[in-house]
Amino acid sequence: MTRPDTLSARQEAILAAIRDWTAETGESSSVRQIGERVGLFSTSSVAHQLGCLEARRLISRTGHLRRSCRLST
Repeated sequence: MTRPDTLSARQEAILAAIRDWTAETGESSSVRQIGERVGLFSTSSVAHQLGCLEARRLISRTGHLRRSCRLST
């Protein structure tokens, strides 16, 4: 069982995928692109993990744009 203040390996991978995609392209990644990079093919699974990261204020999402996920500063 993980401690509440630690990230799961999947969450770490998602943060790395967002960071890498932004560095490579200069834009936010889509849910599908994140899923492809971390091996999750269900967009709802990716969305769930993004929600967990957003609740921890590690990312922010506007919800209005297709590419709305950004790392928090």
